[in-house]
Amino acid sequence: MRVKICGITNLEDALIAIDAGADALGFVFYEKSPRFISPQKAKEIIKELPPFIERVGLFVNETKKNIEDIYKYTNISLAQLHFDIDKDFLESFEIKVLPVVRAKKKEDILKFKNYYRLVDAYVEEFGGSGKRVALDWFKDVDCSKVILAGGLSPKNIEEVKKYGFYGVDVSSGVEAYKGKKDPNKVKEFIKKAKSIE
Repeated sequence: MRVKICGITNLEDALIAIDAGADALGFVFYEKSPRFISPQKAKEIIKELPPFIERVGLFVNETKKNIEDIYKYTNISLAQLHFDIDKDFLESFEIKVLPVVRAKKKEDILKFKNYYRLVDAYVEEFGGSGKRVALDWFKDVDCSKVILAGGLSPKNIEEVKKYGFYGVDVSSGVEAYKGKKDPNKVKEFIKKAKSIE
């Protein structure tokens, strides 16, 4: 199972996550988030990262042009579209994008079912709240293209492994405080997510 550590705001947290085995790092380009990072700061961190790490930019209610400009400027490798979009908007990009489904009910998790997608619990403030999606919604659903987010932590990550998710995405569940990661929680989360039962 792939692991993304989201809400990276500094190089130290980025390197700790990579050393612990993270497959991807997330940078939040949404100014209202306590984990917001400027494109310039993200670019500086990304420049120092080793190869083969996915660099994900999180965007909320942004125009296609802004997303593509920040993508190229910062050298992220994937744009995570954390707002309500349709298939036409998704397919209009030349760059690599990941749709986010903010699920209110079971049927929502099937939106974009033929695409890799991130499924998060619906919250007004666009994520980072620690709210969880009901796991029983995923029973008998093909989760091989689903990245699960929302309310994950070292305490509950093992509950999700039986569903066969492509990956998991964690932010607040491995923090010391908003915007700063707890190295021990990061290590424990990744170790448990990647251990074979």
